[in-house]
Order: sequence, then C-alpha cells, then structure tokens
Amino acid sequence: MAIPIYESAEDYLEAILIIQNKKGIAHSVDIADHLHYSKASVSVAMKKLRENGYISMEKDGTLNLLPPGREIAERIYERHRVLTEYFVTIGVDEETAAADACKIEHDLSEVTFEKLKADIASRKAK
Repeated sequence: MAIPIYESAEDYLEAILIIQNKKGIAHSVDIADHLHYSKASVSVAMKKLRENGYISMEKDGTLNLLPPGREIAERIYERHRVLTEYFVTIGVDEETAAADACKIEHDLSEVTFEKLKADIASRKAK
C-alpha cells in the first residue's frame, strides 16, 4: 500500500497527468517548466514518487503514472477543473480562478467537493 501523499506530491502527479494529456508524454524537464520548479527539485521528487510506487520512469526519462499515482492525479485535476469553472461562473477571472483552485483543491473535504459538484450540476440543469 502507498504511503500518505502530501500536497507537493499531488501537484507533481497532477502536472504529469496534464502534460501527458497535452503532449502524450511527460519528462522531468516538462514538470519543472510546468510548475516553475528547479530541475534538481523535480528530480528528487520523481525519485521519491518512483520509490513509493506512484510513477515509473522509462530509460529515456519518460514518466508514467502507475495506478495509485493516476488515481491521485485524476482526483486532484478534477477538483482543479471543477473549482476553476465554478469560480469563473461567479465572476472571478480565469487566472485568479485557476490560482485559487490550486490552493483549495488539496484541502477541500470530499463531502464539500461532492456538494459543490451537485450544486454546479443543478445550476447547469436550470
């Protein structure tokens, strides 16, 4: 079983997913560029994520999300998208909405997030 994961690790996993969705593959340098982190910091983080069973790395440096890592990445990315969309609908500009969503996505309880999604769905249905 995987160890508990921290916010920074969630950010790394989410970044891998986003980059894979955009480019098809992700490398450490892509993560560094995306998150504006140093390559050295990303290298250390990728080693920890590999050791804990969240990602694998090919010989050419391609990063792959393993099932536990993919599950976390998809959960965090869904939260990011939903929160950003919600904030935009209430009048927050896209850039601020995305930045705020990034801050909240890690800490929001599952109960509150599900209620928020239900509220958004009911508003769309009207």
